[in-house]
Amino acid sequence: MSQKRIAIFGSTGSIGTQALDVIAANPDLFSAEILTAQTNADLLIKQALQFNPNAVVIGDEKKYEVVKEALAATDVKVFAGEESLEEVAALDCYDMMLAGIVGYAGLRPTLKAISIGKPIALANKETLVVAGDIVMRKATEQRVAVIPVDSEHSAIFQCLVGEGRNKIERIVLTASGGPFLGKKPNYLVNVKRDHALQHPNWSMGAKITIDSATLMNKGLEMIEAKWLFNLQPDQIQVLVHPQSIVHSLVQFEDGSIKAQMGLPDMKLPIQYALAFPQRIPNQFPRYDFRKPNTLTFEEPDVKTFRNLTLATEALNKGGNMPCILNAANEIAVYAFLRNRIGFLDMTELVERTMQKIAFIEKPTLEEYFESDGEARNFAASLIHM
Repeated sequence: MSQKRIAIFGSTGSIGTQALDVIAANPDLFSAEILTAQTNADLLIKQALQFNPNAVVIGDEKKYEVVKEALAATDVKVFAGEESLEEVAALDCYDMMLAGIVGYAGLRPTLKAISIGKPIALANKETLVVAGDIVMRKATEQRVAVIPVDSEHSAIFQCLVGEGRNKIERIVLTASGGPFLGKKPNYLVNVKRDHALQHPNWSMGAKITIDSATLMNKGLEMIEAKWLFNLQPDQIQVLVHPQSIVHSLVQFEDGSIKAQMGLPDMKLPIQYALAFPQRIPNQFPRYDFRKPNTLTFEEPDVKTFRNLTLATEALNKGGNMPCILNAANEIAVYAFLRNRIGFLDMTELVERTMQKIAFIEKPTLEEYFESDGEARNFAASLIHM
């Protein structure tokens, strides 16, 4: 393998920092050419000094001077502001983008990278939830690979390697169940932020950890899977698997099932995406079948965790409904993390927004952006009541 130049969009987040660990462990195989952060200027500076990228972007324009000054003695180009993300994505100094920006903000730079023919290691599920049809169509037109980094979609992707045109009967996305597995609404009504941020198996950013606790994460993954693997909604199933060893399964039309397994560690799907199509050695801990020696699976409790039902409705309805669901959920999680609304209020906020915003069956990219804005404004207005 010759050295692959990586652009990490969202380098200070959970995925970005772990990707840099993978790059640091394999300096002959990878270099970090672009690093971007929204507000964490201190960590961005530290990363830039260690990895000496071509360019960095700090989203918060107020922190531009701080970053610029700290990197004045280097050759690193410093950009600031949201528009700069697209500008930097258009540079030809990298071979692959790791799309790790959380939420809807990752959509535009990802589309820009695809438009200039750069393969995407996709860790931002919201990009496909919001505008999956447009993103995948552009990727097909440009003959650009979109390699998923989500552990569940990476698992399915790995199961499909070598299967060519063999027909998928269905896929099963596994869910840990989060910290409140088995709990009922009368318990969840009192759940506070710090409790919801304690995930039993995975170490992730705040947004995705809350989404895991409400099962919205799995709903977003169902929508993402539809676009990534060209599936019908009824081919996508969710099972709760508390041990998080089986990352997902694919059943083919002959009834055979393939699963990808391993200890819960995001570095593995990150490394797989960056090095694809090769596998490279590492020192990550290995799963031992003797412990835990029992792997269990159960149906999700959709009566208690209604976010999964709402996401399934959005998946079935299509159009701009997943975009509305995602926008409302981003506002709901933001409000919950700031103790503005309760745990169960998040679901109600999403549901009311889905009922309110106009449905568009075949939206243009501009209509997706408009739907996103309308949904956010409406969801935010519910919080002030």
